[in-house]
Amino acid sequence: MSKNETITPRGEDYAQWYQDIVAAAGLAEHAPVRGLMVIKPYGYAIWENIQKVLDGQFKATGTANAYFPLLMPESYLKKEAKHIEGFAPEVAVVTHAGGKKLDEPLVIRPTSEAIVNEVFARWIQSYRDLPLNINQWANVIRWELRPRLFLRSTEFLWQEGHTAHASSEEARAKAQEMLELYAKFAREYLAMATVTGEKSESEKFAGAETTFTVEAYMQDGKALQAGTSHFLGQNFAKAFGVKYLDGQGKEQYVWQTSWGVSTRLIGALVMAHSDDKGLVLPPRIAPVQVIIVPVSSDTGIVEQAEKVAETLTKSDVRVEVDKRDERPGPKFFEWEKKGVPLRIEIGPREVHDGELTLARRDTGNKSTAKTDDIAPAVKKILDDIQHSLLTASLHRMKEGTSEADDWPTLTLAIKKGFVEGGWCGNESCEEKVKSELKGSIRCITTGGKKYAKCAVCGIPAKFTVIYARAY
Repeated sequence: MSKNETITPRGEDYAQWYQDIVAAAGLAEHAPVRGLMVIKPYGYAIWENIQKVLDGQFKATGTANAYFPLLMPESYLKKEAKHIEGFAPEVAVVTHAGGKKLDEPLVIRPTSEAIVNEVFARWIQSYRDLPLNINQWANVIRWELRPRLFLRSTEFLWQEGHTAHASSEEARAKAQEMLELYAKFAREYLAMATVTGEKSESEKFAGAETTFTVEAYMQDGKALQAGTSHFLGQNFAKAFGVKYLDGQGKEQYVWQTSWGVSTRLIGALVMAHSDDKGLVLPPRIAPVQVIIVPVSSDTGIVEQAEKVAETLTKSDVRVEVDKRDERPGPKFFEWEKKGVPLRIEIGPREVHDGELTLARRDTGNKSTAKTDDIAPAVKKILDDIQHSLLTASLHRMKEGTSEADDWPTLTLAIKKGFVEGGWCGNESCEEKVKSELKGSIRCITTGGKKYAKCAVCGIPAKFTVIYARAY
């Protein structure tokens, strides 16, 4: 254990470190039903900030929010063959309700393509109804065999976008647009290094023609899928009869996309930035950006702290004053565990000198700022923390990414981080990586280096891919 006796060091046991951070920061805890979690107020506040930003970005693309039922007839899920095949092991089914056995079992949604398309078939009649861009913020159930808080839970919160278009080209462009939106959000708000690309045939979403993915780099070198965007083609449209009359009065099937991110992003934040002291949060997503700690309960000191908080609030800084009658040390320690980006300390000296002491969570560095200039000084530091966290994440991914053009090299490199290399496209090579190296092809990349041969079998490569172990 580390000196604080609550957080296991990363280098000692990374998995336990993660669980300790989640507990110490007060993000979530296990629920009575295995695989379910209680998201605590501080953890939910992070999710609310993620929601707020993304919701605004979705609406800026012309997307409207709606809500679809949690339950659907089991027959709906079976209409798209690949869809039910992909989700069958994870589906929870309701067989009794109201004290009686149901005539038809009801499925608790693992995702909503089926119920959405049943509705879209009624909403869409003409080309004038297209494009239709809908999003919902909801929960889903996927029966998880190896649950872990935020990363893999049986129930989780997410958003799922569903769109319908008049052409394949328009739908593909929408899927790509949302992929880029997710990648930009991860970079600009979560300060996380990511790679983007296309999933292999075996890894794509069940029922999709193409799945695009955002793969984030974690501190231990593993990948975490941080968002996906799917080009569904006409698979669901044909299964559910989602048609429209075109400009010539001819009946056509729509082309569709779906896309989503989930509370898994909170787990990604923990593993991307935190240290052995606790959580480290990027300022743009932190529920509390600045914590002000009076070093005593003296009335003058507390009043000064409240004045500083009022000044920062007027400058759109999320700030709190910790007025609890405790020694400052334990309070410093608690807010460090919660990952608050910046701490302001106010004592008799600060009140007398008209200067404030500022401590950064990411580096621990301290500085001073004039009380009269506190708002611009704080904003500058918060911007610098945001930039520094992204820079550090990008550096880790660069240093943790290697190349492999043969099996021995891949075998060693995948233990340390991301591996870029060639792939022949054969599923047998993909399965060998899974079974023997406990890794996978995270994505097929474009626009980068081309490799002559498959890193697994040595025959000519068709694709450049990222191999990695993943959560």
